[in-house]
Amino acid sequence: MNDYVIRVLASPSDVSPKAWNALLAAQAEPSPFMRHEYLAALHESQSASPASGWAAQFITLWRGKQLEAACPVYIKDHSYGEYVFDWAWANAYEQHGLAYYPKAVVAVPFTPVPGTRLLARDAQSRTLLVQALVAWCKQEEISSLHLLFGADEDIAACTEAGLMLRNTVQFHWTNVAPTVGTDVSSLSEGERSTPERPGYPDFDAFLASLAHDKRKKIRQERRKVADAGVSFRWSRGKDISQVDWDFFYRCYERTYREHGNPPYLTRDFFQRMADTLPEAWLLFIAERNGKPMATSLIALSTEPDAPLVAYGRYWGALERVDCLHFEACYYQPLAWCIEHGARRFEGGAQGEHKMARALMPVKTTSAHWLAHPAFSDAVERFLEREGAGIENYMDHLGERSPFKAA
Repeated sequence: MNDYVIRVLASPSDVSPKAWNALLAAQAEPSPFMRHEYLAALHESQSASPASGWAAQFITLWRGKQLEAACPVYIKDHSYGEYVFDWAWANAYEQHGLAYYPKAVVAVPFTPVPGTRLLARDAQSRTLLVQALVAWCKQEEISSLHLLFGADEDIAACTEAGLMLRNTVQFHWTNVAPTVGTDVSSLSEGERSTPERPGYPDFDAFLASLAHDKRKKIRQERRKVADAGVSFRWSRGKDISQVDWDFFYRCYERTYREHGNPPYLTRDFFQRMADTLPEAWLLFIAERNGKPMATSLIALSTEPDAPLVAYGRYWGALERVDCLHFEACYYQPLAWCIEHGARRFEGGAQGEHKMARALMPVKTTSAHWLAHPAFSDAVERFLEREGAGIENYMDHLGERSPFKAA
């Protein structure tokens, strides 16, 4: 450790974008949401800011002039925008006269997408980074540390440091054409979509892999949208026009406000994405009678030598059409993924209804450290019970595969 220096920075601009992104590209599970451009846009657009309850710090580990490890950490006075719910923990602290907030969160704000959180040159640097995080929380008298939706390497380093693990369930679609006698849901990640096991040749082939009732339902839902006179077009990267970005944000903002909340992300955030990270975005626009009426925005992986991965992110509509949400958020993206050879489509947090669209359950993992010994023990016991429930839930979901039986 004597060769390393820990620096706590207050802004992503204090770190070289080239150095940060190079470190990210070397990770096993990079995502566009951990790119310097994405984090900087959250910060500079005031989407994730002290005013919104996300006070950013960037913990960096240096050896000489070389960046060895880094991660974003946010000091928070609430638990909104995380998707790993700890409100009960906060309430328990309050009932005992203790302060749960502020807490520290290693995560991408408003973005429940699994992937690398601890950028590190090697396992040793990653372990040192976790140790530095815990030491910093103790020094700052922060109640707890939470690493959300981490990659396997992150979780291993956190486990070594004594953090507690918590699992949640998401639903992901994998692009693989099954062979005779193979149930798609039984394939491990390593078996999916390889040169020997190619992806679906087209959407009809994907439908043919599903059980009859699921296939029939999807066709009925798609027919309702088409019969309503709705058609779709898509644009990717720099081909997304300013007019289309403006229309997207109008839909996005309206959807949030219809649910009684202001949108997490500002229009300026998406403008910064269009300016600095356009290759990470794919926009679907629904039109009727020649006029746009709904949108769905998908993120795409950006590492050139890695398999293409798509991430369902945001949607909104100005008109109501039966099954429009399913078409815009699932069927149009899946058709695009099949056509363009994407390896995987991640549907985001929660939602058992996604299984009927062939998005299968996947466990995601977070890691937690609590400073208070008695509460740490209580949470550990709670997580043991919750973990058993998650395992039972996964078993139950596995019995409901939408694919044809083997």
